[in-house]
Amino acid sequence: MIRASILLLAGVALLLSPTIAKPGKQKSAAFHWVNVPEKLPRGCEHAVFRSPSLGVDVGYCVYLPPGYHEKINAGRRYPVVYHLHGGRPGNEGKSVNLARFIHSAMLGAKLNPVIYIFANGGPVSWYNIPGNKKAQGEDVFVKELIPHVDRVYRTVSGRGGRAIEGFSQGGRGTSRIMFKYPELFCSCAPGGSGYGPEKKIQQNKGQESNHLKFAPGNDAWSLAKNFASRKDRPELAILIWCGDKGFNYDTNIEYLRYLKGALKVKAEQLIAPGIAHSASQIYEQHGISIMQFHQRHFKR
Repeated sequence: MIRASILLLAGVALLLSPTIAKPGKQKSAAFHWVNVPEKLPRGCEHAVFRSPSLGVDVGYCVYLPPGYHEKINAGRRYPVVYHLHGGRPGNEGKSVNLARFIHSAMLGAKLNPVIYIFANGGPVSWYNIPGNKKAQGEDVFVKELIPHVDRVYRTVSGRGGRAIEGFSQGGRGTSRIMFKYPELFCSCAPGGSGYGPEKKIQQNKGQESNHLKFAPGNDAWSLAKNFASRKDRPELAILIWCGDKGFNYDTNIEYLRYLKGALKVKAEQLIAPGIAHSASQIYEQHGISIMQFHQRHFKR
């Protein structure tokens, strides 16, 4: 009996332990829907909501602008920017340090008060995997988190008060979601996006790798084409941003030309000179331009 208990406890410990990479192999992080950062930038809070589809708590970080909690602003509503982190798997703390640049811009009166949400992208960040009910990151974000935020916080809840942005894998997610759900957002800013893998997915009918396949047509290139073909498509403000030293700079420029040339979809660009593939470096030097891009397109 004692031996069986020891074996059971050992098995549980292995299941709960983070994945440790072997020498020479890339480390694979364990995925959790709730990840509480050890330290948060000023103005940020960590929160959770209960996912109706998953039956589990899902974490996110929220930046509330100065004055949000003051009585004088009790009736005020604020636009929202959703920032989609890079990398896989999802973790709501991955990009939250960008909030320090946002807070500085607001204190310096360079930006009107805005709520920022740093979400958790799920097991395969921001994507739905067909047939896998536990890997529906897109649906949890679009169909559950956004309505939750509008219920809990004093948001401008229409598309005129909602923007989306992201970097790297988050840029890929932003690109897919903005063209799939243009009725939800007025302003979209995908940055440093992996448009090379997205084209591979398009060419291979949804196949990204031997172990990962999406629904055919669910890629940034195909979804942009579908959006462009809509006669009733809503006006969508788009900003493509990246560093000119980033490893995927060329494919970002290719995608921008595809939008503006082949599809006749309006888009702006922000190219950060001398900067590699880094959201924090771009935000440090040019973040105010990205923030103000959204601000210009918010409508009350």
